[in-house]
Amino acid sequence: MTRLVPPPAPADSPDDVEAAFYRAMQQGDLDQLMALWADEDEIACIHPGGIRALGAQAVRASFESIFAVGSVDVRPESVRRLLSQAVAVHHVVERIQGITPEGPQAAYVVATNVYVRTPLGWRMLVHHASPGGEIGSPDFSESGMMLH
Repeated sequence: MTRLVPPPAPADSPDDVEAAFYRAMQQGDLDQLMALWADEDEIACIHPGGIRALGAQAVRASFESIFAVGSVDVRPESVRRLLSQAVAVHHVVERIQGITPEGPQAAYVVATNVYVRTPLGWRMLVHHASPGGEIGSPDFSESGMMLH
């Protein structure tokens, strides 16, 4: 796969990539956002209620359609991290602030971000987001009642 933009400076940690990802969303910076993804054919992005975008062109197109109406005021509010030598998984509660006819409103999204260590530093491999529940609701844990 040919990268559509040059890669940024290597990210020292998955947290660096995540911070840059949300900053790019807030700024509506498509090139910066795409530079954070791994140079793999199988990168994947699923937006809340959306289809699975596979590969750089599909992922880019999905964010182009989002940014066509402006940047996204999204901020991670709660992050749980799993880290190994080459892979990191972050479970995130995102707060998205928007303006509606009724005034400012917040929506919550639950997301899983997967990062891989590459020769160029850490990169995003998967962003999977789903509509979230109310903030402050208890998270399911090992003792939770949900089984999938």
